[in-house]
Amino acid sequence: MSASASPLTLMGAAGSPYTRKMIALLRYRRIAHAVIWASHRNPPAGYPEPAVKLLPTFYFPKPEGGHSAVVDSTPIIRRLEAEHQGRSAIPADPVLAFLNYLIEDYGDEWLTKCMFHFRWAHQADAENAGPMLIFWHDPVISDAEAAPAAAFIAKRQIDRLYVVGSNAVTAETIESSYARLLAALDGLVQTQGYVLGARPSSADFAIYGQLTQLGIIEPTSAAIMTKVSRRVRGWLDRVEDLSGVSPTDGDWISREVARERLKPLLVEIGRVYAPFLLANARAVMSGADTFETEIDGRAWTQPTFPYQAKCLKWIRDEFAALSPADQADVRGMFAGTGCDALIAGL
Repeated sequence: MSASASPLTLMGAAGSPYTRKMIALLRYRRIAHAVIWASHRNPPAGYPEPAVKLLPTFYFPKPEGGHSAVVDSTPIIRRLEAEHQGRSAIPADPVLAFLNYLIEDYGDEWLTKCMFHFRWAHQADAENAGPMLIFWHDPVISDAEAAPAAAFIAKRQIDRLYVVGSNAVTAETIESSYARLLAALDGLVQTQGYVLGARPSSADFAIYGQLTQLGIIEPTSAAIMTKVSRRVRGWLDRVEDLSGVSPTDGDWISREVARERLKPLLVEIGRVYAPFLLANARAVMSGADTFETEIDGRAWTQPTFPYQAKCLKWIRDEFAALSPADQADVRGMFAGTGCDALIAGL
């Protein structure tokens, strides 16, 4: 039973991977919702602004009336788990729940680098994305008005590629990582349907959100998906609305099965995301504005990102909350994947 009979309102944009992540999750969980298509630059009248302006913004009703504006999809998902019963997107097994948390974080924080890179690093993609961002926001705008607005947005975003670490040197690291993720996901989908079994988890929705752009909108990365895995392309269309799925507790894989089947994905996370998180966290702790490291055998440089230092802390907090026996199981699964560096010393 839901906490409220009224639809949950959120503001989002079709070109926002996190908006797509959350709408798909709400559909799967059968949580009544109303989407306002807008942006943080033109929030809906009558609703409060969040402390940090991000998409999607959820407007949770307050007991005394009015709403609180909340952002950040991962904690919102956990709040929804507490407030709405049934059709959980978080495994009950604490080890699987931890793996789900890590993979969701990877989808949110590393795959978005892939998305931003493919959207703006190649000319054909940038020429496609600029107008799309305008028409997603306002489909009735005239072509004459849309053209300069699209050019302005494209230039601004291209100039910001360095923020996610995208440049001529790192392009191969980013693009190869994306292709390997598709291959790993193809194997999981073919074997069991979703990342953690025969039912979707929040990790699925995180990966799905980024792939709605990478596999459908951006021409270059969409072509790579077609080449690597038409299965994943088909999976995307199904995950968009899983309200008709009837999950059972037995649909989650066991720890023993997870150890084998998740290894390719964990190896990929350990190969690219773990070294990024660790180097970024060291730079944040030292007060550096930028950092340099090596990822997948190539140089990597970008500005420090304090939020992603928090991501590493939260991953470690989730691990620390496990029992000693559960921690031992995770360490066994991480052995040889590179992910063990994320929990070293804990």
